[in-house]
Amino acid sequence: MKKITILIADDHAIVREGLRQILNSQEDMEVLGEAEDGRQAIEQAKLLNPDVMLLDIAMPNLNGLETITLIRESLPELKIVVLSMYANENYVQQVLNSGALGYVLKASHASDILQAIRLAQQGDFFLSPKIKKTVIGSYLKGAQKKSESTAYEKLTAREKQVFILITEGKSIKEIADILFVSAKTIEKHRTRISSKLGIQNRMKLLKYAIKIGVVDPEIWED
Repeated sequence: MKKITILIADDHAIVREGLRQILNSQEDMEVLGEAEDGRQAIEQAKLLNPDVMLLDIAMPNLNGLETITLIRESLPELKIVVLSMYANENYVQQVLNSGALGYVLKASHASDILQAIRLAQQGDFFLSPKIKKTVIGSYLKGAQKKSESTAYEKLTAREKQVFILITEGKSIKEIADILFVSAKTIEKHRTRISSKLGIQNRMKLLKYAIKIGVVDPEIWED
């Protein structure tokens, strides 16, 4: 039987160890490696080419949304299951819209994680039962986004990446390093973002990001 190969990405070593033990105890699963931050998760995914990545949504260097977006560009076939402490409706939808196939709350039973991985491998969705039914329904029905998010949807995929990094307070140089482009290119993206959204101030950009659900305020309080 071919095993489902898995990469675990979480910034807590004890969590990674616990997950590794649970997953390796399954006859149909094998953990290939671990990562402790978003950047390392991308590097390990490219190196190991696992079937599924189990990804903590709140990690240093690159958060879950940024990591998913960058991974989807280079490894579109990789299935991603997100682990999170947060059940915020807008945030769940943003994660799924970014390309993840599973959203599992960290308070869930191990059986939920195992089911999410198996379904993801098959290309199917899984959401923790504890997440409100309205979250599941609104996503699967393709509910229309709030009117406030209309301008955001006009941004290109790259502009959305830059937008999120800006709201995190990262400098132009830091963003350029993360996305492997020049600072001049990031400056151009920032100018276009400000023009499309009609927002110039960084703090106002952050408030806008929280309002439309692109950023979960609870995560940035950590």
